Amino acid sequence: MKSLRITGVPEHFNYPWKKVIARQPFLSKGIKLEWIDESRGSGQMNLALRENQTELALILTESFLKDFEAGNPSKMIGFHVNSPLIWGIHIPGGSIENSLDELKKNDFLISRMGSGSQLMAFVLAERENWDTQDINFKIVDNLPGALEHMNPAHPEMFLWEKFTTKPWVDSGEMKRIGEVPSPWPCFVVIASNAALKEFGDIIFQLRDLVYLEALKLKSSKSTISEISQAYELNEEDVELWFSETDWATKPVVSKKELIRFMVKMVELGILKSIQKPEDFLTMERITIED
Repeated sequence: MKSLRITGVPEHFNYPWKKVIARQPFLSKGIKLEWIDESRGSGQMNLALRENQTELALILTESFLKDFEAGNPSKMIGFHVNSPLIWGIHIPGGSIENSLDELKKNDFLISRMGSGSQLMAFVLAERENWDTQDINFKIVDNLPGALEHMNPAHPEMFLWEKFTTKPWVDSGEMKRIGEVPSPWPCFVVIASNAALKEFGDIIFQLRDLVYLEALKLKSSKSTISEISQAYELNEEDVELWFSETDWATKPVVSKKELIRFMVKMVELGILKSIQKPEDFLTMERITIED
């Protein structure tokens, strides 16, 4: 029995994957699907692909493209979430500051270098007309690490998905002082080159099963309550999140849109140059639109 490992953040976005993995659809072919929670985010998942610690990963778009440019031996096999990610801008709950304008320094807590929590700081900096040379980063690994390092006397910002952090915002441990959406679809499905060689068509069969599951979940009346129970979130919050989220349901990629996203990433300093889609897409297994 071989294991096909899939890695993602332990968040509600990945519910369609968890549902399919629970069914173990490839046991008759000698393949067991293994889900790996990675709370440290996309930067760590890129590293896991590089070091053969996973076959598939559900990674933030900007983080994968940056790491691909730096040599990540992997390919994008499709989008996972077509809608933007809404990042909450958080500071310690005990801070006297209540807005971005009140902060004296543009300092950030991040999961790791190259993670979305770091790269989205550049999106925020552009929006607020900050000099990126004045931004400082402190690595804290994940959400629990951010909570541990938050200091009301010297508030540093922490960018993280707003519904994931909401329980701590509600409890007063964190204070959300704004939001910043990603200017592109937020999650992509990435397979290492080694995995594509070893598992071949099984990887694309799995992707398509997840797309079918996402389509079912979109129309199911029980999805809100299922996700609420699975991730210990209030149903009202899940309902709002669900209304803002568009899971991908087919392997379609617009080349024009991809180029537009990468142009923006170059402007923000996330990418050094526009990457050729044919270099990082599994072109023969994706429908390319202009």
